[in-house]
Amino acid sequence: MILSPAWNGRKYAVLGLARTGRATVEALLAAGAEVTAWDSREDAREAFAGRVTLADPAETDLTGFEAVLVTPGVPLNTHPIKPHADKHGVPVIGDIELFAQARADLPPHKVVGITGTNGKSTTTALIHHILKEADEPTSLGGNIGLPILGQDPLPHGGIYVLELSSYQIDLTYSLDCEVALLLNITPDHLDRYDGDFDAYAASKSRLFAMQTRGHNSIARFTDARSLGQFAEGSIASILEDVLANRGIDSSEQSEWPALQGSHNLENAAAAIEACAILGLSAAQIRGGLRSFPGLPHRMERVGEYGGVLYVNDSKATNTAAAAPALAAFDTIHWIVGGQAKEPGLGECEQHMGRVTAAYTIGEAGDAFAEALTPHCPVSRCGTLDKAVDLASQVARSGETVLLSPACASFDQFRDFEDRGDRFRALVHALVDSEATP
Repeated sequence: MILSPAWNGRKYAVLGLARTGRATVEALLAAGAEVTAWDSREDAREAFAGRVTLADPAETDLTGFEAVLVTPGVPLNTHPIKPHADKHGVPVIGDIELFAQARADLPPHKVVGITGTNGKSTTTALIHHILKEADEPTSLGGNIGLPILGQDPLPHGGIYVLELSSYQIDLTYSLDCEVALLLNITPDHLDRYDGDFDAYAASKSRLFAMQTRGHNSIARFTDARSLGQFAEGSIASILEDVLANRGIDSSEQSEWPALQGSHNLENAAAAIEACAILGLSAAQIRGGLRSFPGLPHRMERVGEYGGVLYVNDSKATNTAAAAPALAAFDTIHWIVGGQAKEPGLGECEQHMGRVTAAYTIGEAGDAFAEALTPHCPVSRCGTLDKAVDLASQVARSGETVLLSPACASFDQFRDFEDRGDRFRALVHALVDSEATP
């Protein structure tokens, strides 16, 4: 568990007791803090009965509190906690800010922070994998893996690799990353920013603004020019120049089986630059790229049935995230739909020549069907089960059935993992039926 003696004897409020909230409460209690906590779910509250004051921070007198901790899922632009805390002069922060505050009491270490609209999870996991394969002490956290406060501190020379969403950055004020990466910025989650893309982009770029002189920032050339918010004295790397500067040819991508497609070449470039800055050799980096296993739900090859490849890309929750998967395969039977984040096909439209047929599902199914009809045959399936069943009947050997929904999952599933798990189960049932005499 990561703790700070600075929390001892101070009062904190925690709103939200899911995984991150639970880890936050446990760390504060272990450090000797006085905690008020709340969650709308009774069972979540009961887990802390007798250990904390159970009360809603939005309805509590916050006088004398050090901070209010909220989970990233709490919408600061609409939830009453922010104006209530402001009225009492109490900052609203997240667990990443607590981690930043605890850093002074940890063994000497470095932090790599990764943000961007798409590619964060793959790049974060890839950097962590390369470091681990090189026998560097490293932890994975933030928006991926286990909550960072619940992990054991790394020994001297350790490297914390953190995936950071804009929601987490909004709740963070003092995280000075030795290496900060901004992969890309495209419209997403704009409901949290009252429809203002510039506000969303500014949130992402604060990861750079928190850095101090001599630390390294990595971004696309176009994003670097438009943002212009690098910390004074930081050392900037341009993502497009990485491969040439580090002596790695793009043709080597064929040796990285879990990193196919143009988007993964960019993710790999970001990881290469970060790991080179951290002192790894080209041989160590190449070894990690070759052995990286990939992530579940991101262009995950889940099976073959009748010579047809089935690919789970459920993590593609917007059109910009789905486009790389469309670009990576040919003769695609595309399962698309869910809870739309934007109208139209977006960046997917440029890859429609690769789509043989489409199968629409979910709340946005009809809208996608109308947008897709000029490009390919469309079946309005409604549910994932029906889409997989129909696609399995239509697709021919050598073709690909791709779940890349370009939408959020909450209309029909708990989350994108639940949606991907369901797809995987459906495909495995097909494969098993083929194996059964």
